[in-house]
Amino acid sequence: MTTTPDVTVTVIVYNDAERLPRAVASLLRQTHTNIEIVISDDHSTDHTPEVARQLASTDDRITYLRLPENSGGCSAPRNRSLDIARAPYVMFLDSDDELPERAVELLLAAHRERPEIDFAMGAVERIRVDTGRTSTWMPHLVAERRTVPGIEAEPALFFEHLSTSKMYKKSFLDGNDLRFPEGIHYEDQLFSAQAYCLATSFTVIPDPVYRWYIAPYEAAESASISNQRHKLTNVRDRIHVQRLIDEFLTTSGHAGVRPAKDYKFLKHDFRMYAGDLPYRDEEWLTGFAEIVNPYLAELSPDAYARLPRAERVVAQLVRDGRLSDAQLAARGLGHGVAPRSTVTDTDGHVYWGEALPTSPLSRRELDLTDQGLDTRPFPGAQFRHEITRLERGQGASVQLSVRTYDPGLRLPVGPQIASLVVAPGRRRMTTRFRLDPVAPGIFEGTVRLDLAAAPLPVNGFEGARHPLVQLTSPDNLRNTGLLLAPLHFPSLTARVDYKGGTLPHEVAVEPEGRGAGRLQLRWMPVGVTSRVVRPLARRAGGRVGSRVRRAAKLVASVAR
Repeated sequence: MTTTPDVTVTVIVYNDAERLPRAVASLLRQTHTNIEIVISDDHSTDHTPEVARQLASTDDRITYLRLPENSGGCSAPRNRSLDIARAPYVMFLDSDDELPERAVELLLAAHRERPEIDFAMGAVERIRVDTGRTSTWMPHLVAERRTVPGIEAEPALFFEHLSTSKMYKKSFLDGNDLRFPEGIHYEDQLFSAQAYCLATSFTVIPDPVYRWYIAPYEAAESASISNQRHKLTNVRDRIHVQRLIDEFLTTSGHAGVRPAKDYKFLKHDFRMYAGDLPYRDEEWLTGFAEIVNPYLAELSPDAYARLPRAERVVAQLVRDGRLSDAQLAARGLGHGVAPRSTVTDTDGHVYWGEALPTSPLSRRELDLTDQGLDTRPFPGAQFRHEITRLERGQGASVQLSVRTYDPGLRLPVGPQIASLVVAPGRRRMTTRFRLDPVAPGIFEGTVRLDLAAAPLPVNGFEGARHPLVQLTSPDNLRNTGLLLAPLHFPSLTARVDYKGGTLPHEVAVEPEGRGAGRLQLRWMPVGVTSRVVRPLARRAGGRVGSRVRRAAKLVASVAR
């Protein structure tokens, strides 16, 4: 290659021979072709070197760079590539991701439209490798095209801390001696915070410029750094980076945006760990509190005040050392699940838990008065439904003992008629049961859930559903809430031979294993259903007419 490229795109890789060709292919498909591609290998020990060299031999725009030893992170391979980059603009790509075809074209056009900007950034497509579902990362931050005159104008952009969604002017990086910090994890957060603060202006475009493949529930040993939250070293690394960012904000004269950055930490970083708390053992919880509490004490009160009350409660319970309570509170994050109990002081303030908070800080953070547990409209009222016992019943049924907590005393005195609702297809199965009062604000009942009675589509159903509990007020208003299951119990499985033409399925009753920990029902077609009927329906575009129904019933009768 003799001409100067317009953009250098660095592809960092380590032991990823299988996916590297896909990443590079996405660069070779770019509509703007005058690019330099640097494959920066962090001393891989698999077949990555052979794959990279073969790729480089097919296109003179590709350069292969191999580090002499493994650095253990993303920073060193990116920095070594920056040292040899020949283009005036640079981008970064991980070997397990891709760039959309117009990414380079669109970001380069933003630079050429406003030559004074230091970088341009766009939308990130997130693709779940387990489901194929696509979403946009932080969509509200990139919805509108605009040029931002510095991070002080929009400090909420700290939430978009990916370096891979941006095209940087290389002279901006070189002039500020801005490189990725080596020897630490979460390097993107520090690098991006520094770039935001040092940039005089940058352009945001709403177009997708990065395709990020995520595997949130992959095996712990193969999970990415950001998904290794089960390790306390991961917590330490994240807190360490936050302190480095705080130090930079102070020394660079950007202390004014610290509250916004603190809010980002609480809302994004701490929130991820909070959602995992129910699944951690006592030793881990103790270690977690020892690591995070000193830092939580340093954060701006304004940052806490911006959080939803449920998140403030979890953070304060951790700070107070009430770790088992924090686990209980964390199961309701994002779902409007009530606490098991509340306590009211002499002034009428309502607090989370059974005992009055002892410090002014705890009273402020655990105060639920503004949540209106006793006044909000019934459809939005907060209850807590928990399974206290789960037993296999006859056939494909399961017997559930359910306890409902009503801390706002919204339900009238006496027995209540509740419903368990689940919809494995387009039609719902509703199972009514009785809840009897056992104490003020506490009801208990049992319900038999017969999975053989579920109205499955004739072409079958494959997937998981989470039953909901539905309550009805005296004036016929409905309230629907999650059904929380024991976090751990042996899965119950049964083969179900459905009537009405639907062919056999295997059904599992299992713990959700993440998030709130709901009861999970999983249907898996077996036999002819999976081999014939479902592929037939897929070819029909999901539309199952009378002919397909008759065919399914015929197959079902033969199969039986």
